Amino acid sequence: MKSIVLAMGAAAVALAGCSSMGTPGRDALVAEPSACAAKRFDIYFAEDQAQLTDAARTAIGLTATQLQGCRINTVKVLGLASSTGSADANQALSERRALAVAEALTAAGWPAPAFELAAAGDQGATTATGVAEPLRRRTEVLVEAAPL
Repeated sequence: MKSIVLAMGAAAVALAGCSSMGTPGRDALVAEPSACAAKRFDIYFAEDQAQLTDAARTAIGLTATQLQGCRINTVKVLGLASSTGSADANQALSERRALAVAEALTAAGWPAPAFELAAAGDQGATTATGVAEPLRRRTEVLVEAAPL
């Protein structure tokens, strides 16, 4: 019994020595993520609306705060719409949604020349089997940022 306890103690000491040594170069590979990196977020709208909600303004404000001190390279805003209504009306609505988000981002101090606006209307809002895709009343925002 005494030899088992000694063997276990020796194994514990050997393992402790290994863990204190660590993996060579491991600490050099672990780095803090930069706040100035690509960010993606969605802005949701009420049905047939292009006005920003309070939650949307909060999301824009939080992202703007996270990216303070960063260089904003591009901001891609894609407006989407559900399949309710005509294709032309949905295209116009998704364009208005993208523009509303871009205007709010500009008001938050983001550089307007960096914007790329697109609108998909209701394209993709219904599957091939005719099922309506949920949560299509939104814009998708992709921000490419880098440290100054």
